[in-house]
Amino acid sequence: MKTSTHPHYHMIKVVMTDGTEFMTRSTLGTEGDTLNLDIDPKTHPAWTGGSQQLMDRGGRLSRFNSRFAGINFNKK
Repeated sequence: MKTSTHPHYHMIKVVMTDGTEFMTRSTLGTEGDTLNLDIDPKTHPAWTGGSQQLMDRGGRLSRFNSRFAGINFNKK
C-alpha cells in the first residue's frame, strides 16, 4: 500500500451553532484547528422538519428579493 496516497488525519474541534463543541478526526487544516459551523443538524430544515428559518448570511436572500421584487410569477 502506498503511504503517500492517504490523507493525514488529526484531531480538530468542531463548534456547533449553539456553542457545543466536540472533537473529531479530520483532514481539515492542522492538529488542534477549530471548525465553526454556520448550519448544523440542530438548525438545518432538512433535520428540523422545516420549522426553523435559516439566517440570511451575507444578504443573499435580501439581494434576491430586492432584485426580483417586481416580477409576478402568476400569483393570484
